[in-house]
Amino acid sequence: MQLTRNVPIVPAQAALLYVDVQNFSAHKDGAEFAGLDEKTFNEKYGWYFDRLAGDVIPRMQKLQAACRKAGVEVMYTTIESLTLDGRDRSLDYKITGFNVPKGSWDGKVIDEIAPGEDEIVLPKSSSSVFVSTHIDYILRNLGVKQLIICGLITDQCVESAIRDACDLGYLVTQVTDACLTYSQERHDNSVRTIKGYCRQMTTAELVGELQSNAV
Repeated sequence: MQLTRNVPIVPAQAALLYVDVQNFSAHKDGAEFAGLDEKTFNEKYGWYFDRLAGDVIPRMQKLQAACRKAGVEVMYTTIESLTLDGRDRSLDYKITGFNVPKGSWDGKVIDEIAPGEDEIVLPKSSSSVFVSTHIDYILRNLGVKQLIICGLITDQCVESAIRDACDLGYLVTQVTDACLTYSQERHDNSVRTIKGYCRQMTTAELVGELQSNAV
């Protein structure tokens, strides 16, 4: 039998994971952008928020609806410390200089894709959800073998999740047009370089696959 990454999603063995789609980094009032005047904000992040609102969040909503309907587990991870002062966060996050305090508004998933009552949200304090949460333990308890990954930022925490998931033995599908970073060039480069680790599909392709499986 030839091994391949190109395995269609089996809903009972799959989970959709949103990476860092939270107020901190996906809302204009998020702490990531605090202190910026309007001109600087628009110069640095105007393109990002235009794409987020016009394209990426609507696709995330379609994925969420399709996965819920198909019976795929829907999960979320957000940057959020386990403490108020962030003393537990990674050295890298301390050097970077940001802290999302435990229980804060910044740590919440954005309203547009708000988690359902019984959906799992895992706070993380490092780039990779597999390093600073017990997601691997949870996924194995759920019987998950396939991970659908999307979110923010394409070339940072999304890449980390994909690589670590692959090394731990999961089959990963990246939904490329439901991920975003701060420029088209960075996004395209990330999608090219991570290609060897995962199956890549657009939102329309994955939703179509889930719908065809249900027929």
